[in-house]
Amino acid sequence: MSGIIVIGAGQAGASLVIRLRALGYEGALTLIGGETVPPYQRPPLSKGYLLGEIGLDRLFLRPRDFYAGQNIALRLGQWVTGIDPGAKVIRLGDEVLGYDQLALTTGSVPRRLPGAIGGGLAGVFTVRDLADVDAMAPEFVAGRRVLIVGGGYIGLEAAAVAAKLGLEVTLAEAAPSILQRVASSQTAEHFRALHKAHGVTILEGTGLDRLTGEGRVDTAILSDGRQLPVDFVITGIGIAPATALAEAAGLRIENGIRTDAEGRTSDPSIWAAGDCASFPHQGGRLRLESVGHAIEQAECVAANMLGAGRAYAARPWFWSDQYDVKLQIAGLNSGHDRVVTREEEGARSIWYYRGGKLLALDAINSPKAYLVGKRVIDAGLSIDPESVRDTSLDLKSLLPGR
Repeated sequence: MSGIIVIGAGQAGASLVIRLRALGYEGALTLIGGETVPPYQRPPLSKGYLLGEIGLDRLFLRPRDFYAGQNIALRLGQWVTGIDPGAKVIRLGDEVLGYDQLALTTGSVPRRLPGAIGGGLAGVFTVRDLADVDAMAPEFVAGRRVLIVGGGYIGLEAAAVAAKLGLEVTLAEAAPSILQRVASSQTAEHFRALHKAHGVTILEGTGLDRLTGEGRVDTAILSDGRQLPVDFVITGIGIAPATALAEAAGLRIENGIRTDAEGRTSDPSIWAAGDCASFPHQGGRLRLESVGHAIEQAECVAANMLGAGRAYAARPWFWSDQYDVKLQIAGLNSGHDRVVTREEEGARSIWYYRGGKLLALDAINSPKAYLVGKRVIDAGLSIDPESVRDTSLDLKSLLPGR
């Protein structure tokens, strides 16, 4: 029995096998994951789950018995140790499984602090999976001191949870500004002020030199020489695509597992989707790290594994929840040459343009701006920048064709 095997039981892997069955695939179907729990949502881990507002069962994308009901073999707590594309088999410990088609949805891995600067000390955590969050949860006790290393969305979300739980929070960002790689100075300023209002100390242009302690971290020495006593440390310094398995199998790697427009890798029987995959986009190549992308690309790949022949068209969107603020992002702002801010009662939206064309927007507590902007960007259209700024105009009236 061969059939289809999917390696990686995250959002992309679950979406792929569910869509295969929905599209009528009746052959053998196996989903393999290294964690011992069924596929689950990751975004709530650093927010509602860590705060104790969401239980484990609510994280699951589907109940465990759903997979059995769909005749999907769920192999959990198991790691694939190798792929032989020539023989069309994978190695799962001492077991060898054959496949007709294989999909890699291996996701990404967090970048960790080097051991040479104290990254291996107890009390140093990353925020990536359920085990990470379960391990750090007991540390969140009011009055304790935590250092967050990294001022991207993961770091800021962790800082927000810690502040809400009454911890003494310091966030260090080596770049001149938080969110520097992903957002405008206007968006960064909004979240900087938000965190400071909640008592978070933000140190920008300040990197981490090293962590010290006898077995467990107790001091952080920063790049400017200051020494901070800490009870624990959370690092949010980015993620990297999980490509080791694909690379060892001889697949082409290019900022992730290189795929064509349909999601096929350099081996015609192997596909890839989600964080681990890079794909053609607007004359170049792109790799996205978001739930929406993982779902949409995986569903497209599922269709193509059954012969649809459909090119994946990315429609990037992201979100972040911090305190009582919801940030929703549509599009990609890279290459923008103009930023327009729309200020409304209790809401703000930042619109990114290049040569008069709308590329992306950040909507801060502004669901209407997000919905309008996303609709326009997905359609490849634009809205006049000065009209966006004019709050006497209803945003919906600015939709092209109205």
